[in-house]
Amino acid sequence: MAIELAKHVLKGGVWEGTFDVRRGDGTIVYVRAQAVPLRPASGGVTGIVIMAREALRSNEREKDRFGLLERIGERLAGSLYVEETLKRVAEMLVPQFADHCFIELMEGDRLVRRVSQHVQGWTPPSGTWKPVGAEIRYPSGHYADTALRRQETILVEDFSTNRSPAPHEGSARLCGEIGMTSAIVAPLLVRGETLGLMYLGLSNLTDRRSPHYDAFDRDFVGAIATRVALAIDNALLFEEERHTAESFQKYLLPRALPQLDGLQIAVRYYPAAPLASHGQGIQTQVGGDWYDVIPLSAGRVGIVIGDVEGRGAKAAAIMGQLRAALRAFAQDDKSPADILARLDEWTRIIATPEQDDNGADVSIPPIVTCQYLVYDAWSRQLSFANAGHAPPLLLVDGQCVELDIEEVGQPLGVRAKGLHADLVYKEETRTLPPGAALLLYTDGLVDRRPGRDGRMPSEAETLGVLCEKLAKMSEAEVERIADAATVAVPGEIDDDMAILVVRSSDVDLDVEARTFPAQPIMVGEARRMAAEAFASWNVPEERAELACLLVSEVVTNVVLHAATAGVPRRELVVEGPPLPFEESWDVPGFEDEVVGDKEFTLRLRRGEESVWVEVFDQDLRLPRIRSAGENDEGGRGLYLVDQLARRWGSRPTREGKAVWFEIPTRGR
Repeated sequence: MAIELAKHVLKGGVWEGTFDVRRGDGTIVYVRAQAVPLRPASGGVTGIVIMAREALRSNEREKDRFGLLERIGERLAGSLYVEETLKRVAEMLVPQFADHCFIELMEGDRLVRRVSQHVQGWTPPSGTWKPVGAEIRYPSGHYADTALRRQETILVEDFSTNRSPAPHEGSARLCGEIGMTSAIVAPLLVRGETLGLMYLGLSNLTDRRSPHYDAFDRDFVGAIATRVALAIDNALLFEEERHTAESFQKYLLPRALPQLDGLQIAVRYYPAAPLASHGQGIQTQVGGDWYDVIPLSAGRVGIVIGDVEGRGAKAAAIMGQLRAALRAFAQDDKSPADILARLDEWTRIIATPEQDDNGADVSIPPIVTCQYLVYDAWSRQLSFANAGHAPPLLLVDGQCVELDIEEVGQPLGVRAKGLHADLVYKEETRTLPPGAALLLYTDGLVDRRPGRDGRMPSEAETLGVLCEKLAKMSEAEVERIADAATVAVPGEIDDDMAILVVRSSDVDLDVEARTFPAQPIMVGEARRMAAEAFASWNVPEERAELACLLVSEVVTNVVLHAATAGVPRRELVVEGPPLPFEESWDVPGFEDEVVGDKEFTLRLRRGEESVWVEVFDQDLRLPRIRSAGENDEGGRGLYLVDQLARRWGSRPTREGKAVWFEIPTRGR
């Protein structure tokens, strides 16, 4: 203890406390000590000054009491949690003012013990005084019951003359064994409500000058109880608001992560610890940090990390709207740059409406940083766009470095008017090495509050510490990486913090692909290819037949529409002088060449619990389900896909489109 005390004071702190000293005759005297740093005129700490005196000396009794009351007030002022508040009170009262301290709080109509503090080295034997967490029932006529009913502080000056009934036989027996001499019980009252009781007792476990409390002590404990009740009430209100805010934040974030092929995922979210000096109450708790994992077509996955500027319920509400909007935009399966462009527009739409004196719109959109990535586990291709967010950290081969990003766009909501979002957000593509991990984070991970020396570490310093520690865990499980990241940077976090860790598979996933001419005869070939692939993958026969049926329907749809599709995007070179516009489409043989060149690609993928089928062609038109009449020969293919597949859809590609569907291999 002396070593820790010296370290604390040499750093510039002040230590104050009470300890017991055993005299030569065996009696104990309580000493009040204060240690302060010795500072010469030149500045730094060169030594320690310790001032000590006997606690509770009769000629300084009143001064000592008021000093204790002041210190209790100071300690309580910095406490925002109920358990911490109760613990601080008990530690200051025992042993300086009491040998035993119980604090019990009301939980509904039950009185529950929350603190049981005793002189050092002694604990109540089992079966005597009730432990922490137990319900306390004081019998009618007991002085504690009287304090509750009358809502006043009760003094038992001398137990030898007290005839109150004991709570139970074990309690009475223990009081006699340790020689309880005196007690004070004070109700904890605030705003006309009784929060509980504070019980202080003296016994023969210590040797004091006065083993009994008196009326002055009773009034002193009443004053302490008033401060304690107010601190507990504030802490209860704070914890209720904190719980509400954190629940709000929790339910805005994903409740559960999807199981994805070829990708391990771990996430963490932590609100910033509050600071009473902030003067912002609950706003220091939650904020607008969020993460998301969105299943896309054919086993691909959208990965999101974002941060709304500011704290409190407003930032969390904006975050919830943006997360919902991004999930909806992502289902279009467009590029990450397109998704961020749409999200930027949405950020402006949800801005709080404001007008100047002339009625002009002066709404200021929230400022949001965001990064959206699309990962394909079969090709290990990672496509992404960035809106002012910190780059992910890449962990591979014992190294931890920032992912190389060439184009970092502006945060959402801040681009200049007249500059279209498509020009701000750029898509980039990387290929992840097998088994590589990515750590996406918000700035709360590297932002730290000033240390005891008042120094604020720079983001570069904290990022360096983070990378150094994570590099040693590059091969660890994603859950361990997430845990290590949360504690890698020393100091208390100054903002809420979101972390998302993903790791690519170190083995190749099964895939089969083949390109066919867009001709009716190729429908059977495509179905044969699918059947052979499903058989080699040991897909259950019933599921394989269903998948092959839907392959036929989708491929047939592609072939039927190939002849009516527009001219592919390629350069047309015609020998001779330029033809008039109305004649340029009548070049002999051109139409046949176009139709004959049309192709489609069938790609099959196997996952742990599903197979995905994708059909690519050069037609830009996206398919839609038609309502076929009773006598129509066609128009039911996509209806069958919609009814029989778990999921299906289409997405634009650079060359045309892709139609896909998913068939589960286990269950429906």
